[in-house]
Amino acid sequence: MTETKLAKVGPAEVWITGIGLATSLGEGLDANWQALQEKRINVDEKTFAPYVVHPFAPVNFDTQIPKKGDQRQMEAWQRIGTYAAGLALDSAGVKGNKEILSRMDMIVAAGGGERDLAVDEGILTAEAKGNAAPSFLNERLMSDLRPTLFLAQLSNLLAGNIAIVHGVTGTSRTFMGEETAAVDAARIALARIVDGQSDIALIGGAQNGERKDLLVLYEFGDFNLKDKFAPIWARAEHPGFALGSAAAFLVLESKAHAQARGAKAFARLTNVVGDHARRKEPGQVTQSLEAMWSKLNVTSDEAPVITGATGAEPVTSEERAFLAAHPGCAVRATGTAFGHTMEAQFPLGIALAALSISRGALFPANDSTGFEIEMSAPPSQIVVIGTGHWRGEGMALVEAIS
Repeated sequence: MTETKLAKVGPAEVWITGIGLATSLGEGLDANWQALQEKRINVDEKTFAPYVVHPFAPVNFDTQIPKKGDQRQMEAWQRIGTYAAGLALDSAGVKGNKEILSRMDMIVAAGGGERDLAVDEGILTAEAKGNAAPSFLNERLMSDLRPTLFLAQLSNLLAGNIAIVHGVTGTSRTFMGEETAAVDAARIALARIVDGQSDIALIGGAQNGERKDLLVLYEFGDFNLKDKFAPIWARAEHPGFALGSAAAFLVLESKAHAQARGAKAFARLTNVVGDHARRKEPGQVTQSLEAMWSKLNVTSDEAPVITGATGAEPVTSEERAFLAAHPGCAVRATGTAFGHTMEAQFPLGIALAALSISRGALFPANDSTGFEIEMSAPPSQIVVIGTGHWRGEGMALVEAIS
């Protein structure tokens, strides 16, 4: 098929034409939307006690990753991400379209990969017992780590697997940096399409939150929610995040490109801004969020907010102070229903904003404190906030297409 070049006439409008969700609440848009309507939460307080997690809902990976060999060489976070990326491509109507996929940009927000806990435990046990010669560590790593595990630890292999399985073979970028990696993925993809450097892009992130190594890592910073689940805004006395297993991917596309192929849009992505408050003094996160809000061009005083607030402190209290200064805005914290999904949290928020706009209603509040208020009017603008548990802040403006 001959590639169609679209003439650039001023800044391009960017549409969200595909959404792929695979979370603790289920697979796909309908399952997740229905769970939000019913205020369902899938939480596990026992398997990794005292830590609370939101476990991944069972899916048939064969439907999006048909080759068993491909599945075997991926660790869980890559399978989850590759699966959700396939759902997004299906949603946008470009799955299997080689001409479009061959020039589709891809920007993935990724973590550091998974570890072989049995190997780690064996090495640490030998070290603790004094059975480790100077060459012991190198010998164990060379003999015990299988090549497929090493590949699974490479952050850019999620993008690689999406390219292999789904044929997305345009430019590829992988960003690391926890929550802020996803903010930059959305910001740069948007800028490229607006400037005419790209017509269509796939962005997103994935996380397997059911990992002992991650729980240990975040316990060193005292970030984990322990013992008992509570909604995000009810954690002030017992702060922390409950890791969630999920992936969220989006297809972003110029309006002209989408119209040329007859695609329908959920909403448009108008603006994405990021910041990096120093967090040396109290209130700096609140100031950062207020400064970003002023750059978004929000025209409604009652534009709802979908936030990836973590539940960790002191950052959640500082974000709440910012939100309290905008009392007319209905707030929804995705961490209550989905857990904290790190790199996937910001694209998850954008996905839910676009879905809410397309369905003409914000999903109901699920908050025992009363901080989240109901909203009956169809939203025309939704602000998405991604505030990192440790560093970085971001915002996006999602709007209805007029």
